[in-house]
Amino acid sequence: MMSVARIVAAGALGLLLAAPVAVFADESGAIPLPPPRTEGGKPLMDALRERKSSREFSKEALSPRRLSDLLWAAFGINRPDTGGRTAPSAMNRQEIDIYVATADGLYLYDARGHRLIRKGTGDIRELTGQQPFVVGAPVNLIYVADYGRMGEARGEDKAFYAAVATGAVSQNVYLFCASEGLATVVRASLDAPALAKAMGLRNEQRIVLAQSVGLSGTKAEPAKPAVKRTPAPEAIWSTPARVDGPPTSGAPEDAVTAPPQTPATTSPNPLGQPKLTIEKPTEY
Repeated sequence: MMSVARIVAAGALGLLLAAPVAVFADESGAIPLPPPRTEGGKPLMDALRERKSSREFSKEALSPRRLSDLLWAAFGINRPDTGGRTAPSAMNRQEIDIYVATADGLYLYDARGHRLIRKGTGDIRELTGQQPFVVGAPVNLIYVADYGRMGEARGEDKAFYAAVATGAVSQNVYLFCASEGLATVVRASLDAPALAKAMGLRNEQRIVLAQSVGLSGTKAEPAKPAVKRTPAPEAIWSTPARVDGPPTSGAPEDAVTAPPQTPATTSPNPLGQPKLTIEKPTEY
């Protein structure tokens, strides 16, 4: 028989997976995420085959369970003994932070604690991109490079390393979404200064890309082309390009569309007499 403690724990977990993320924030604004599922999913080759960009999103929110798995797959810790992550970074600087913009507010993913830290209560999804669909996407990930973690590298090198690391993180998200049947698209079209101001970023933090994630939306069906109908016979005869009158009884069917045949002309014999045929002499 299942113990009362197990029943209570199972009920609490079910409530956690069904409720909005912000409900479980503590006083510090940190929201613990369910432990990520690090096994299962589609085989890698299937996920690669089905990887694609989608721009139609359902407004339905992602459950904390799915959000937990998504963030771990993106840039979570897969080697707790060393702190290694699911995506590479130059000299293991781990300079990329993932911010999560939802209808409930703005959060920072803390990979070491596998939790979300609240950074704002407003819905800033509209600022995460310049395409109309970003407002309705339930989750917009914002990839921010912290140049302060990148040592004494030159500015152009920091930008290059951050771009490469962000590309690896965004591809992890693509493969996770392909495995889970979610829609996603990575985007660079955004007003970075306006978004950085709304997020309260420091001067050393630079926005690299954003990525929308959610359940697939329904795309409107295209209008069906008009059905072509065969014109009535009387319409055919009234068409100037047709022959002047209907075919007489017994005329072939193609008389409707076939142009009138011009009789072949023969060259008259200038002598007015039949042409002579010269036979080839018999050879023995």
